[in-house]
Amino acid sequence: QVQLVESGGGLVQPGGSLRLSCAASGSIFSINVMGWYRQAPGKQRELVATITSGGITNYSDSVKGRFTISKDNAKNTVYLQMSSLKPEDTAVYYCNLDVLYLTTWLHYWGQGTQVTVSS
Repeated sequence: QVQLVESGGGLVQPGGSLRLSCAASGSIFSINVMGWYRQAPGKQRELVATITSGGITNYSDSVKGRFTISKDNAKNTVYLQMSSLKPEDTAVYYCNLDVLYLTTWLHYWGQGTQVTVSS
């Protein structure tokens, strides 16, 4: 069983910064992908950024150059540093972990953390 615990959301003014954290515990195998997705009211959940166990990162075009994903392997924790925040970044942000177990990918989600960008 895997648990993902997110923290760091909140209210921030446009142009501000926030850092999200997601700590994973449980059966985390060596080949995995961790990432962040977000869902705004009335919209579908969308990818924000991912990072593989090998350190390869991927970002959505809407956050490139403003957000940085990183991880601490020793702590099984992934971070999302968000800068130059815009009102359109307002959403519930979800941590995601995909783990390769034998030949099957297992998918896990955190409970979500609210990020609100507003003056």
